[in-house]
Amino acid sequence: MPSLAAASNLLRLHPPLTIALRRLSISSAASRDSGDRRTSGPEKNLLRAKTSLLKDSSSHLLVSSPLVGPTISTDRQISLLPNQAIGFVASSQANFMRVVVEKPGPDLENSYPNSNNLLDPRIGTDLLCVVRDLLKKIKRRVLVGDKVLVGSVDWRDRRGMIEDVFERATEVVDPPVANVDHLMVFFAFDQPKLEPFNLTRFLIEAESTGIPFNLVLNKAELVPEEALLNWKERLQGWGYQPLFCSVNKKAGLSAVKEKLKGKTTVIMGPSGVGKSSLINALRGSEDGSNEDIMNKLFEQNSKWFGEQRVGTVSKKSGKGKHTTRHVSLLPLAGGGFLADTPGFNQPSLIKVTKRNLADAFPEIRQMMRESEPVRCSFNDCLHIGEPGCVVKGDWERYPYYLQLLDEIKIREEFQLRTFGTKREGEFRYKTGSMGVKQAEPKLDKKKHRRVSRKRLNQSVLDEIEEDYFDN
Repeated sequence: MPSLAAASNLLRLHPPLTIALRRLSISSAASRDSGDRRTSGPEKNLLRAKTSLLKDSSSHLLVSSPLVGPTISTDRQISLLPNQAIGFVASSQANFMRVVVEKPGPDLENSYPNSNNLLDPRIGTDLLCVVRDLLKKIKRRVLVGDKVLVGSVDWRDRRGMIEDVFERATEVVDPPVANVDHLMVFFAFDQPKLEPFNLTRFLIEAESTGIPFNLVLNKAELVPEEALLNWKERLQGWGYQPLFCSVNKKAGLSAVKEKLKGKTTVIMGPSGVGKSSLINALRGSEDGSNEDIMNKLFEQNSKWFGEQRVGTVSKKSGKGKHTTRHVSLLPLAGGGFLADTPGFNQPSLIKVTKRNLADAFPEIRQMMRESEPVRCSFNDCLHIGEPGCVVKGDWERYPYYLQLLDEIKIREEFQLRTFGTKREGEFRYKTGSMGVKQAEPKLDKKKHRRVSRKRLNQSVLDEIEEDYFDN
């Protein structure tokens, strides 16, 4: 029987034998792994649930997490190079982003001696850009609405590369849009039919952002006047002052325009309610002329000033069809921007927890104010009938509150079981000169690393050793 040292020398002297044994070792290890997977059904189901949860919430977690590393301050004055520009992201699709130039760099040909002058034709030009690889590695996600620094600009072909991102004032998770200062929850009375619980989900999503918003209901021509009055009284009982309009009849649009003037607004709502039709109606100028010079430049230089495609409601399901495929910012004639977003029938509510869900209901906030200075007996009261709770259950949306609370509890318990309470940070602290700690982003680990030759040889020797002692 050969010794272990002799077997090791044999491997060194015969490379083909080494390769064959390596393949045998890898195949046997794979077969053992496959056998383990076949016998571990519950673990496989748990892994599948974990993967699905990561797939559903990965984008929200990336958006809701703070930007890694320092960003450019909005107050900082930057000296631009000729091939640089400052602009904002107007749309995003696949791996490309369309950036509208607000401040171009100096022109070497002196054709535009004052690049800050609005007469510079480059202002308002849209550049087709990619994102710098370093920003992707440090997980600094670029969103529609971000103010960015663009480099390597080719003014002739209108291309560039996003090099850095400025600080964000606000941020919306779903849909992902940055620097938003106004939201519009947009629904229709009919086609698709207005459902109170689905409307409540969108209102809770808007409340969780902390951004001011308005509720607008479209297609008022499809319901009788009595139904309009009933819905207005009902929504006022919820704590909202709704706006009614009809895009087809051009009714009630002036009040909506007044709410959007000079603001960057995100329209939230399900598919088929008429968001694209509303945007086309609001972007038209009543007198046929734009008031400010910026809008004229947008109209002349930008490719994304056209009208939005309008779809129809499905006759089979009664729900709207998706016509908007990606997020884009569109300029309004009277000033401001509208974010046209893809419609979705179920908001994620990713920022809503069982502790702050009650704050998203105006009815509960009103009851809490009216009961002051008396408060609930427990600080962690969930208002589900605990002793000493000041919130009663005699209001219309209380069943919706209980249903959403149960849904959020299940989600949080599953996340706690699956991911635990500890999450590894996205950056590490490095002590520099003079003892100053600096934040340094953590790069992603290599997912596909080649197994070292040392480990492969060791696995082969382990296999030989097992066979040696077995025999």
